[in-house]
Amino acid sequence: MTRPAARGGSRASADRLARLLNLVPYLLARPGIEIAEAAGDLGVTERQLREDLELLWVCGLPGYGPGDLIDMAFDGDRVTITYDAGIDRPLRLTPDEALALVVALRMLAETPGVANREAVERALAKIEDAAGDLVGAPVAVRLAGDSPQVRELRDAVQRGRALRITYYTAARDETTERTIDPLRMLSVGGRAYVEAWCRRAEEVRLFRADRIDAFTELAEPAAAPPRARPHDLSDGVFRPSPQLPLITLRIGRGERWITEYYPCESVEPGDGDRWLVSLRVTDLDWARRFVLGLGPNVTVVAPTELVEQVRAQAVAALDAYASPAPAAG
Repeated sequence: MTRPAARGGSRASADRLARLLNLVPYLLARPGIEIAEAAGDLGVTERQLREDLELLWVCGLPGYGPGDLIDMAFDGDRVTITYDAGIDRPLRLTPDEALALVVALRMLAETPGVANREAVERALAKIEDAAGDLVGAPVAVRLAGDSPQVRELRDAVQRGRALRITYYTAARDETTERTIDPLRMLSVGGRAYVEAWCRRAEEVRLFRADRIDAFTELAEPAAAPPRARPHDLSDGVFRPSPQLPLITLRIGRGERWITEYYPCESVEPGDGDRWLVSLRVTDLDWARRFVLGLGPNVTVVAPTELVEQVRAQAVAALDAYASPAPAAG
């Protein structure tokens, strides 16, 4: 109940800070302006503007004595800044601040899917030119999951061409050839993805860059149909839905990390320290490999089809170990 309010409060504080930073140079350029006119220009109510002016009165340079604080004069409904406490001076960065800003901008420029990449690079060039010796040697930033292929894919997507890709689908353990119309390149959870209209599936799909074994840029432009829309990935790549298979597992204490790593529909206490966990999966083949990799402290409760698949593969593995090795020729 408190988290949305906290986020809203942080947003309101950030908005007010931006407004206060703009307010002093605005008033300096318009001495004696009417509060009603200033409020209209700034898009706030007169009451909010008066509250902002009261806050400005106690802002200023360290020391915070009378000669360090912002001062203003009121004449009826008009206001004039009489002392700006140096807030009209150009911003000067320390070496650490300049370096931090350069690193942040370089990271932003390297992030797949960033809009207005050219604007980021122009801003970075201006800061590096202005900072000069402050930042020292050029800074190179590489994000997790970045690779030459990711950079080549990003460039191909920006050129707006259709791509023919060779793609490995881990859930089905198969490699397929597809022609896609890229919509965007993005980074989620430290991995790069190409979101595109897949002509084979006839819907928008996410393709992990590290599972694209090869790609060819076609001469034709990307032409996704009007109904193709990017997905909302604010909650991650995997989107559980009622159409996906629901599996239920009985897990021990050492496997409780599953409930934190995967979106679960229910977690209930079972016998002793064991839990019953239900979650959606892309398909049962992936679920079978997932369960077999967890070890003996996990038991499949449902569905029956998955129970039989896991049992059959486990028995086959045990039989393979039990069979005597063939005699040497």
